[in-house]
Amino acid sequence: MNLIHKEGYRIIATTIILLLAINYLVSLSEINWLITLIQIATLIVLVLVVQFFRNPKRVVTAKENEVVAPADGKIVVIEEVEEPEFFKDKRIQVSIFMSPVNVHVNRYPINGTVKYSKYHPGKYLVAWHPKSSTLNERTTVVVENDKIALLFRQIAGAVARRIVLYAKKDALAKKGEDYGFIKFGSRVDVFFPLGTKINVEMNQVVKGNKTVLATY
Repeated sequence: MNLIHKEGYRIIATTIILLLAINYLVSLSEINWLITLIQIATLIVLVLVVQFFRNPKRVVTAKENEVVAPADGKIVVIEEVEEPEFFKDKRIQVSIFMSPVNVHVNRYPINGTVKYSKYHPGKYLVAWHPKSSTLNERTTVVVENDKIALLFRQIAGAVARRIVLYAKKDALAKKGEDYGFIKFGSRVDVFFPLGTKINVEMNQVVKGNKTVLATY
């Protein structure tokens, strides 16, 4: 697995070109303190952009009946809700908020077959807004195996303005493999059948592919 996610190649390359141009123009001023200041500032910007698109290798060790976190971040919602798009019944929603410093690769939480995959254009409310799950730009994916059907949703936030979705209907989903990417912060919601044993708590920090969200 590449250390830098493919979604970052173009943005990182563009950032490097722009920062080099800025440093060149400032160097023409021959003001040493300004040149040093801009060099430090542009280096910090480059490091921040590169770290955002990092793609650490993580081997899934969870058992077949364990649902792994599809993203890095913090648990901000655990509640029973009505899921109106696909199942149209009550589910347990577990939401992971991804800050700009988190890894933003989204990975399949279970093995199975993709039964539903849809992109929804929408608004850009802050990711913790109660209505962001239904009003913001988002995607919805349902993966099913012979034991469980799980719906998970990428949600854009006030900063994130582009969601990338790789999941295709009828494709095989392998736990831990990439199914999408959200650029510059947001959230992922996972909807479990009622009665599922939830293994995380509010405000817990989780890691994609590693933390077990639930057991079925």
